[in-house]
Amino acid sequence: MKTAHDIIIRPVITEAAMDLMAAKTYVFAVRKDATKPEIAKAVEEVFGSKVKVASVRTINMKKKPKRLGVHFGYTSEWKKAIVTLTADSGEIEFFAGLN
Repeated sequence: MKTAHDIIIRPVITEAAMDLMAAKTYVFAVRKDATKPEIAKAVEEVFGSKVKVASVRTINMKKKPKRLGVHFGYTSEWKKAIVTLTADSGEIEFFAGLN
């Protein structure tokens, strides 16, 4: 059985993700087999009762070729979830100190 901490792997902290935080939109790396309702429930469970999810958008990030000297390889495939909170919801405290 998947727990909330198993579904959300880590937050994605990039410039684009930081710009979305003004609109109460947060980006997470999630399990490849996680569904949108599971992701919404996991975010509400992990970050407290004052957080209410309005919508979840998911993107499957494909592998990309990388090279280091003569060695070739690929980056990992992963799933990204873009979570938008409701207007009356509180902010996620983890991201509050990053701005």
